[in-house]
Amino acid sequence: MNDLQIRNLRPDEISVAIDWAAAEGWNPGFADAACFAIPDARGFFVGEIDGAPVATISCVTYGDSFAFIGFYIVRPGFRGRGHGLRIWNAAIAHAGSRVIGLDGVVAQQDNYRKSGFQLAYANIRYSGIVAAPAKPPPEIVAIDTIPFGLVQAVDATVFPAPRPAFLRAWINSPGHVGRALMRDGKLAAWGVIRPCRTGRKIGPLVADDRAAAEAVLQALLASPGSNEIVLDTPAVNRDAIALAESLKLKPTFETARMYTGPIGSLRLDRVFGVTSFELG
Repeated sequence: MNDLQIRNLRPDEISVAIDWAAAEGWNPGFADAACFAIPDARGFFVGEIDGAPVATISCVTYGDSFAFIGFYIVRPGFRGRGHGLRIWNAAIAHAGSRVIGLDGVVAQQDNYRKSGFQLAYANIRYSGIVAAPAKPPPEIVAIDTIPFGLVQAVDATVFPAPRPAFLRAWINSPGHVGRALMRDGKLAAWGVIRPCRTGRKIGPLVADDRAAAEAVLQALLASPGSNEIVLDTPAVNRDAIALAESLKLKPTFETARMYTGPIGSLRLDRVFGVTSFELG
């Protein structure tokens, strides 16, 4: 058997991992590759045999304290040969001493525990077709009219590390639509909807309460685009689950959010939509 050679994917090659994710049914967004390259340009890996890619993984670092693993895929026909473990170890090494997070397939939890990951909670993917509102709630504004510092401050309550460059790219990418709700000079809720291979995904959706989340959600749904919607919600946020169910969305997939160490106190009660299963 020829040896597996592991190297970094260049930013312009990240589409390889995106395309494989699409083939696995993960339904990535059209602008994901460009956005995902921003936090850590050396965080994507490919394993090759005779120059042909057979495995991918990402371990995107955020500052000095946190990293997130995604795109862990071995091509059919090359599984069961140790290639996955080798590229996994390369990704773990890239994280260094950082705490690592991931959204793993529930059935693989025991394997992740062997690498030091512990279950924090489940995320549930809800999908379905929704009717677009005739018009958005009047109090909603475009996210790019809000001081970016407010967005950063709210994101710091729901994500383990600062990610300003990624947030700017996510908000401003072609096809992405961002909306926000202000209350008494404070950012009460904000969210982004983006076009994907199938339908559109909403994420993040962050809000002080269900009413604020629903107002922003309705504004996002009112934007032009497919009525087929995906919303990823933390199972521990019962208001988020209730909001998804109120739209008649159905649970279609579940992940295990796991970490290798403490990440501080996050306001999961504010998380009505996860940004991405691949980058956290």
